[in-house]
Amino acid sequence: MRRNIVHYGWEQLTYEIREIVAIAEKLQGLGVEITWENIGDPIAKGEKVPDWIKEIIVELVSDDKTYGYVSTQGVLESRSFLADHVNIRGGCQITPNDIIFFNGLGDAVAKIFGFLKREARIIGPSPAYSTHSSAEAAHSGYEHLTYELDPYRDWLPDLRDLENKIKYNDSIAGMLLINPDNPTGTVYPRQLVKDMVDIARRYGVFVICDEIYAHIVYNGAETVHLSEVIGDVPGMALRGISKEYPWPGSRCGWLEVFNQDKHPDFAKYIKSLINAKMLEVCSTSLPQYSIPKVMGDPRYLTHLEERKAMFQGRANEAYGAFAQIDGITVSRPQGAFYMSVLFNDGVLNDKQSLPIEDENVRGYIEGLVGDVEVDKRFVYYLLGAMGICVVPMTGFCCQRKGFRVTLLESDDEKRANTWQTITNAIKTYLASA
Repeated sequence: MRRNIVHYGWEQLTYEIREIVAIAEKLQGLGVEITWENIGDPIAKGEKVPDWIKEIIVELVSDDKTYGYVSTQGVLESRSFLADHVNIRGGCQITPNDIIFFNGLGDAVAKIFGFLKREARIIGPSPAYSTHSSAEAAHSGYEHLTYELDPYRDWLPDLRDLENKIKYNDSIAGMLLINPDNPTGTVYPRQLVKDMVDIARRYGVFVICDEIYAHIVYNGAETVHLSEVIGDVPGMALRGISKEYPWPGSRCGWLEVFNQDKHPDFAKYIKSLINAKMLEVCSTSLPQYSIPKVMGDPRYLTHLEERKAMFQGRANEAYGAFAQIDGITVSRPQGAFYMSVLFNDGVLNDKQSLPIEDENVRGYIEGLVGDVEVDKRFVYYLLGAMGICVVPMTGFCCQRKGFRVTLLESDDEKRANTWQTITNAIKTYLASA
């Protein structure tokens, strides 16, 4: 071709959570039965959407209006409902015009980073959620900028590291936090979020807070919505229904934008996101219409409390299974539905393995592990030997070695067996060389 058509940041578009599926599917073809612990889809792991929510959706499907276009920013009734809920909390007050709907938060994230000036960087946590880190890196053409989450302090952010990096890198225009966090399951206390906002205020950067798991907090943790502490700092919260209803296939997420009226450049940037959505006309109609009806139903709060209790039980079960294993470090999850397992420094090497009986499977795995990170080596052997698909920690824009599991399996016996199989595999693997 006479011109190079490849985007400068294309190599940064990686998503380990999905990429490992190709390896697992190859193993399926070789006869390995796979237990999928790589992706946060409650439906795929057996959770049932409550009948009363389904009834609301069925009623909406019967209404012709849900088949048409809606306003570019989203259904006004739903935006008004969500803005009211933000305002009831206190803190920053918004209007329906500060709400923008997208086809899932993946769509929102692509536009948030895609319409930033190339030289403007967003610093995010490490371990990072791949959608954010890959989109930011692809936007800039460089590796994603990160601040450290400390595994020995329940994966809370290292604020000194965050502030120093912002202070001495004036290309940083914004900071990202994920609260509750994916992949660690940690929840940021109110004061910590306030301290992060204060850093943003002092250095003139805006704040992005991914709050998709904001209503899945347990084990005594208390947190805060960004709107409650943002003050006059420009920022946005990312929300959605995929993890709460749960309805991940709806692809319905939205931004709650704060203080664009106080910051003209930030307002122009938000306008660019709206204009980009305008080129698509609008986001999918049906799930938007469901929000006031489902979230406004008296049964919704009970639904949320029941799910919190469910995930608390599973989090404690997983923590109990892993906490006593030599060579690893785990923190008890407080939110979302993930747990990160960290291998202690120096316990992994490129000689360790797990026994694999099938010759073809063993040959395939051995062909993969020649030049990979040592935690990915463990993950591949776990896949080949036990058929369990987890995500390596180094796949989350992180130098630490470990892996992430989910708390989503609905079959109690299968979930317990999965934890037991993984812990036994860790012991065998660490002792192998």
